[in-house]
Amino acid sequence: MQFFNDMVTLFTRYNSFFLEGIRNTLIIAAFSVLIGTVLGTLMAMMRMSKIAPLRLFALGYIEFIRGTPLMVQLMFIFYGLPMIGVRFPDISFIPDFNRFAAGIVAMSINSCAYVAEIIRSGIQAVDTGQMEAARSIGYSQAQAMTYVVLPQAIRNILPALGNEFVVVIKESSIVSVIGIADLMFRTKDVIAVTYRTMASLAIVAIIYFCMTFLGSRLIAWMERRMAHGKG
Repeated sequence: MQFFNDMVTLFTRYNSFFLEGIRNTLIIAAFSVLIGTVLGTLMAMMRMSKIAPLRLFALGYIEFIRGTPLMVQLMFIFYGLPMIGVRFPDISFIPDFNRFAAGIVAMSINSCAYVAEIIRSGIQAVDTGQMEAARSIGYSQAQAMTYVVLPQAIRNILPALGNEFVVVIKESSIVSVIGIADLMFRTKDVIAVTYRTMASLAIVAIIYFCMTFLGSRLIAWMERRMAHGKG
């Protein structure tokens, strides 16, 4: 009971810390998934291309990113790029923009590789007759892919994309190592002030669960809507 009281007291007293962390975590996750989905779609197209250099580049990218730790990728983006003269700009009205940019870029690059495989599998799950039918009525291959195949593939891949968003929310905690004030970073601040480690971690665990659970329910609702032809 005392442990629960400590949690309530900590959240009441330091709710501004946790709320700031939630906001920054959701911003990073949303941008990472959005950019990762766009890039992942392009990478999936390259992966299935008949042009060998594009196909090999996409395959190498996907295998390399999926085969290396996100921590290494984040460190390379944040610390490695400035060493070769590539720097993220500082924007005065957005605090720590260069850190946020590095975190979003690293998370997007990582998400892109996984989304590309999700989209590729979804496209390949669509009956090949759909492409042939679209071509037979005068669509180009690009138009057939855009207007016929991809909309059907989205229905197949929506649960996997939703799961990717949930994964990104959880993995975004890694950006705290470069000083971004995400949920985990702010939780460490609370621990440093109060020395209530377990109570603080219990709070952050519940918050992460709530965010991922709500995200999963939203995706499930969208999936049901699409299944009934209302999406």
